[in-house]
Amino acid sequence: MGRVADVSSLYEALGGFDRILALTRTWHELCLRDPEAAHPFEHDLHAFHDERLAAYLSEAFGGPKLYSAGYGDETYVQQLHAGNGVHVELDEACLAAFDQALSEVGIEGDVAVRAAAYFRRATVVQRAWSEEGAQVPPGLPFNYAE
Repeated sequence: MGRVADVSSLYEALGGFDRILALTRTWHELCLRDPEAAHPFEHDLHAFHDERLAAYLSEAFGGPKLYSAGYGDETYVQQLHAGNGVHVELDEACLAAFDQALSEVGIEGDVAVRAAAYFRRATVVQRAWSEEGAQVPPGLPFNYAE
């Protein structure tokens, strides 16, 4: 009695899809409010970006394979972000907004640290194909959280 049940995945520890969707929506809103982070969210963003990102993160965090079953693979994700140049200041502003979003939706402690560490690592990984005309290799393995 009084013990917290063990959770088998970061996905479950975060609270599942609805909580991750709340996180992506909050993150998006925070990015739009920050002049440094707003740029990628102000132009031609997919109408369901938040839901697609929530599907991707859910899968990355050990949940159901929502993204790869319905939208694409890791190569597709990297192609979406490729060729935009290195933009460390923008990345850092977006990462700070992600950390704030975690807090605002009530995700704290080790779970928040793990989710933020994954998001930072995934952001840095995208820089591999930042140069204009970069070719993302086919068949990249899905980028799961550790």
